[in-house]
Amino acid sequence: MTARGRPRAFDRDTALRRAMEVFWKQGYEATSMTDLTSAMGIASPSLYAAFGSKEKLFREAIALYGATEGAPMTRALTELPSARAAVEAVLRENARTYVAGDSPSGCMIVLAATNCSPANAPVQEHLATQRKAGAELMARRLERGVEEGELPARTDTEAMAAFYTTVIQGMSVQARDGATRADLDKTVDRAMAAWDVVAAPPPE
Repeated sequence: MTARGRPRAFDRDTALRRAMEVFWKQGYEATSMTDLTSAMGIASPSLYAAFGSKEKLFREAIALYGATEGAPMTRALTELPSARAAVEAVLRENARTYVAGDSPSGCMIVLAATNCSPANAPVQEHLATQRKAGAELMARRLERGVEEGELPARTDTEAMAAFYTTVIQGMSVQARDGATRADLDKTVDRAMAAWDVVAAPPPE
């Protein structure tokens, strides 16, 4: 049976990618519907028909960001043979991508909704949940390091993950402020030099 109605006159995946880049660069609240429709090459009715609302579009854009820009970090934390190598790979990859030049600087999940009005609190909470999930993924990799004897038995893996997550988030802000790849790599050098101190168990 032939489907009724006219087919969409745009590529949904391409439109979503363009929306992601606008949200990434400008942030959720600073991005208007006009900004979105202009970047996506569609009219407002088509945007609402395809994505439902600005917030739903943003959530899809965040999911796309995680599946594309976040994929190398996820692979590092799940596939590399040591916790130290995994964490350093995450930091180095972020140092590279935050200033790559072919996309907005910094991390969308860190920067796109740091300040929101009460009406948009769910958007802010959604990104906070995403950031927490990233820290939890790193903590699980560190816990595996404890189980495998790479890290001391009493390492506070949650605190250690929080430290390196804070470094990552700070690098994102620095990148948005104009830091270079060399600048960010220096930060990574120092964060990794602190590995043994950060992994040390708390005093009894």
